[in-house]
Amino acid sequence: MSGKGSSVQVISVPPSRPRRFVFVLLNNFSLLSFASAMECLRIANRMAGQTLYLWEMQSESGEMVSCSGGTGFQVSGPLAELGRDDFVLVCSGIKVQDECSRRLMNWLRREARRGLVLGGLCTAAYALARAGLLDGKRATIHWENQDSFAEEFPDVNLTKSVFVVDGNRMTTAGGTSSIDLMLKLIADHHGEDLANSVADQLIYSSIRTDQDTQRLSVPTRIGVRHPKLSKVIQMMEANIEEPISPGLLADDVGMSTRQLERLFRRYLNRSPKRYYMELRLQKARNLLMQTDMSVINVALSCGFASPSHFSKCYRAQYQTTPYRERGSQAGRLSI
Repeated sequence: MSGKGSSVQVISVPPSRPRRFVFVLLNNFSLLSFASAMECLRIANRMAGQTLYLWEMQSESGEMVSCSGGTGFQVSGPLAELGRDDFVLVCSGIKVQDECSRRLMNWLRREARRGLVLGGLCTAAYALARAGLLDGKRATIHWENQDSFAEEFPDVNLTKSVFVVDGNRMTTAGGTSSIDLMLKLIADHHGEDLANSVADQLIYSSIRTDQDTQRLSVPTRIGVRHPKLSKVIQMMEANIEEPISPGLLADDVGMSTRQLERLFRRYLNRSPKRYYMELRLQKARNLLMQTDMSVINVALSCGFASPSHFSKCYRAQYQTTPYRERGSQAGRLSI
């Protein structure tokens, strides 16, 4: 197959009936997540020299929808009954909770009852979970939204994977994870050669699987490759609701409390206690901004037994109180 001034090597794929993807765009959707998914389908058609995939965009009302960057997109129409073999990918971004209308929830449940494959890109796992379509299933969502999602949907088996496919439900962690999901689907439908060719066209050299986690490793994130320090931080991150004392943390990695203190001072310029407090307060801020949890429940979820102590620590860190933070938030589930 050739185009003006360029040519590509066509990948041999047996002819088949095209599969159709329906992108349901919610206001303030993530353009990166949506475009990454759609481009994979377009490139797959080009590399195969035939129409393997069709796609269209819908919105709840059928009117233009804007992405989080402000650009408007025309859609083919409002939510409608789809073909039984269609794939539905809901695309969202910031303020997804505001987009979970009764009409959207009812439509998602109806299409789920008809057996369609339903996926959520970026924060759209929230919409699927709100509709009750992820109960008892594995799912993922952007790491920034993990805490609030886990609090609101305890029946969902939340993972930190880049993407998850569990039966006829698919979710991604946002950003370029849409590419990884689509490459898996293309490989499942038409073989690894085509999926690899699509990745090459995207100059996407590190294809991730559902076993890959979305966040960088602790050493990479903090810029320090010290195994004992990394282990302590991992323990802190895994025990926010019931914090572990510095003495027990030190014992677990085979050092004294004083040695642990020196380690944190040397590499992170703060005490273990201070670092742990910052982790807990960051989770608290996420919960305040992304959920409707009461302030006292947020405090308890982040290891604060006293609301007054929580408020004092929060104000010292963010120069405002938890109550004012909650009152000033303009939207939730930002990414």
